[in-house]
Amino acid sequence: MLAIPFQTAADDFLRGDCNQDGNVSISDVTCLIDYLLSQQWPDPHSTEVIDTVLFIVNDVPFKMIKVEGGSFKMGATAEQGYTDPQSNEEPAHSVVLSSYYIGETEVTQALWLEVMGTRPSRFKGADLPVEQVSWDDCQEFVTKLSEITGKKFRLPTEAEWEFAARGGTKSQGFKYSGSNTINDIAWYVSTSGNSTHPVATKMPNELGIYDMSGNVYEWVQDRYGSYPSTGQVDPEGPTSGNFRVFRGGNWHTTAAKCRVSSRFSEYPSSDADGYGTSARQYGALGMRLAMDVE
Repeated sequence: MLAIPFQTAADDFLRGDCNQDGNVSISDVTCLIDYLLSQQWPDPHSTEVIDTVLFIVNDVPFKMIKVEGGSFKMGATAEQGYTDPQSNEEPAHSVVLSSYYIGETEVTQALWLEVMGTRPSRFKGADLPVEQVSWDDCQEFVTKLSEITGKKFRLPTEAEWEFAARGGTKSQGFKYSGSNTINDIAWYVSTSGNSTHPVATKMPNELGIYDMSGNVYEWVQDRYGSYPSTGQVDPEGPTSGNFRVFRGGNWHTTAAKCRVSSRFSEYPSSDADGYGTSARQYGALGMRLAMDVE
């Protein structure tokens, strides 16, 4: 039985208008499911609007958050500090992006199991992020998910990933994704207890996106290469190269590697390692979904 905390919400709920926008639509289903998952009814007086699309694969829900297009400085910008940034984060350069959707959370093991039928992760748990997956594995995953849902999912580009991590058009200029206080938003070496954690258990960033700093690294679509010195529009990275990029830091990294501009690379296939011990092999490399705006 639902516990409705105020009468106006109860009246709206009885006629199907769960989000109190004056209409009965699919967004009301999203609102109701959010309530069932969180046991918190939305504030009808809130002016905060987050454009989301809810998907359910069998019994596993996941949400995509719309990132409105805009421009930003990508790379080693001033708030990243003077000692933490690496040479591959330079030069900072202007990027203009079109609107897109990105996953509210990292892909969970529950969703991976429903789509792929496998449990590749080192740390086991339905709400934990999937890890120990290659870039090639992620391409197979998005292809199968697209077939199931009828929507075209993909990995985010590196620029899309960083823009979302910075908070998009709502960015407050934080060093990490959502805060300058890393313990508030990230599972990393000082907070993780040497393992991954259920997604969305730290604070979100300005766009309502979780875990873009820490928990697991996240593959992006781009090949790895040096940054350009000129401005870019909807960049997709180099057209050639052996390595693919991953971002975000993980449960075992220092704070410096969880910064929004930190970038790393590795071979995309499951039978080759980029260098030394693969991040994929020790349970630290997963993924986040992206989707075009139709």
